Amino acid sequence: MANPFLGMWGLEVEGGGVGWLHVNEDQGFLDAELLWIGGSVLPVSNVYLADENTLVVTRTNISKKSDERSHTITNTLRIVKTGNTLKGTMSGPRRDGEYVANFTGFLMPTMPAKPDLSKVTYGKSIALFNEKNLDGWELMNPKQKNGFKVVNGILVNDPVQPENGKHISYGNIRTNQEFEDFNLKLEVNVPKGNNSGVYLRGIYEIQVVDSYGNDLDSHNMGALYSRIEPSQAAEKPAGEWQTMDITLVDRHVTVILNGKKIIDNQPAWGPTGGAMSADVLSSGPIYLQGDHGNVSYRNIVLTPVK
Repeated sequence: MANPFLGMWGLEVEGGGVGWLHVNEDQGFLDAELLWIGGSVLPVSNVYLADENTLVVTRTNISKKSDERSHTITNTLRIVKTGNTLKGTMSGPRRDGEYVANFTGFLMPTMPAKPDLSKVTYGKSIALFNEKNLDGWELMNPKQKNGFKVVNGILVNDPVQPENGKHISYGNIRTNQEFEDFNLKLEVNVPKGNNSGVYLRGIYEIQVVDSYGNDLDSHNMGALYSRIEPSQAAEKPAGEWQTMDITLVDRHVTVILNGKKIIDNQPAWGPTGGAMSADVLSSGPIYLQGDHGNVSYRNIVLTPVK
C-alpha cells in the first residue's frame, strides 16, 4: 500500500506560524524535509509510520550549555491524516517547560509548468514607496516597534537597542496592498554584517544580506532563502547600493542581482521561514524584514502581471 503521507504539505500552526513538510522515499527509505515557522528547510532526524494513518517525525539540534557540555534537543511531530488533511502536534523541551503546538496541514497544489516569461504581459507599474513617508505600509505586528523611517527620500531601517534597558522587539512592515504575480524592482544597501529580507506575497523570502566574498549558498544575497542557491555570485561589497529585479510568475522565481541573472525561472516548492501563509495560491503583500539589522531601500516599484 502506498504511503499516504508522501508529498509536500503546507502546515498552518495554531497561534500563528507556517511550516512545510516534504515526505519522500529515497532508495527505498522513508525520508523528509521540514520547515518549522522560521529558519531553513532542513532534513529531519527520523521519520516513520506508527500506523497506516499516523506519521512520526523528529528533528534535533544541539544546545551548547558550556564548553564541556551540550544537550541534544529533540522535537517530535505526531501527525494523523484524515482524508486530504493533516492534524498534528509538535512537542519538545523549552527553558520553562514543554513546547507544544498544534497544526493542520494540506497537500500543496501541483507545481505548474515553467512559464514562458517572454509571453507574460504586465499592467501599470506601482511605486510602493513615495520617498516621503510610510503611506501604503504598516507594521505586521502592531505590538512591535517600527524601526523603519524615511531619511532624505530613502527607506531606512535602524533597529537601535538601548545600551541599558529592556530589549526592544522590532517588527516587519508590509504593503497595505496585496498582489498575485508581478515583477518587483528595488535598490538596497546593506551595511557590513547586516541582513534583511524581501518577501514576495508574504510567502517567499528573497534574502538581503552582506554576503560579499562568501561561497555560493542558499542563504546569500538574492537567494530564495534556504531553497534556491544563486547560480553565480553577483553581490557588491557591504555599504554599496545594489539592484534587485525579481519576477514571480506561476510559483516560479527569477532574480537578477546587479544586472546578473542568479535565479532563472526556478520553482518555489513551498514557503520560506517567516512566511505569513502556507497557501501558495493566495495573493499577498510585499513585506520587508525589520527585526534583523540596518538596511536601506529605495526605488521600490512593482509591476503586476495582467
